[in-house]
Amino acid sequence: MRLRLFGWLPVAMMLLLTSCGDAESEFSKAPCYVVIDNATHQDATLATAMNATSPGIFCIVKKTVKSGGAAYFSFTNNEGQHSDKLYTAIDSRRTLIFGLSNGIIVGFGNLSSPATFYAYDLQCPNCFDPQALPLREHPLTLETNGLARCTLCKREYNLNTGGIVAKGDGGKKLTRYYASTAGPFGVLQVN
Repeated sequence: MRLRLFGWLPVAMMLLLTSCGDAESEFSKAPCYVVIDNATHQDATLATAMNATSPGIFCIVKKTVKSGGAAYFSFTNNEGQHSDKLYTAIDSRRTLIFGLSNGIIVGFGNLSSPATFYAYDLQCPNCFDPQALPLREHPLTLETNGLARCTLCKREYNLNTGGIVAKGDGGKKLTRYYASTAGPFGVLQVN
C-alpha cells in the first residue's frame, strides 16, 4: 500500500503545480518600482487611494519635472483632487520606475471584502506598444465611477475588478503590478 501511495505522489505534485499556470500572468513582469513614504509627504490626494476604509478611490501617480529641474510626484484621483509634492532627498536617491511610461494607478477596489489593493500601469495595454519607435504614450484617464478610459480606443477598464475591459471592444486587461500600502499616511510600494 505504501509503495502505491508514493508512486502516485509525483503525479499528484505535477497536477498541483500545473493547475496554477495562469496565476503567474496576473501580474506584469515589466519593470516598475515606486516607493513613496506618505508619512513624509502627507499628501491628501494619495492618501484617499491608500485608505482601505473608503475603497473605490483610485489615484494616478506620476513623476513630473518642473522649472529648475526639480522633480515632483504628481497625484490625481478619480474624485477630481490633484496635488504635486516635491521629491525629498531620499526620493531623489531611489531609482524609481513608474511602469511602462511614467505613470501608475493605485487604489482599493470596492467589490471584495476585504478590499483588494491594486496597482496598474497608466498606459492602455491595447494601444501602447513599448517596442514601437517613436514611443507613443496612450495614458488612461480616470472616471468618477471607478473606470479608467483610453481616449484612443475608447475602451473602459474596471479598476475595481482587476482591470478587465468593462466597455468597448474586448482585449487585454490592464497591466497589473504587485503593490502594498501601510495605510493612508504610510508607505506605498509598487513593484
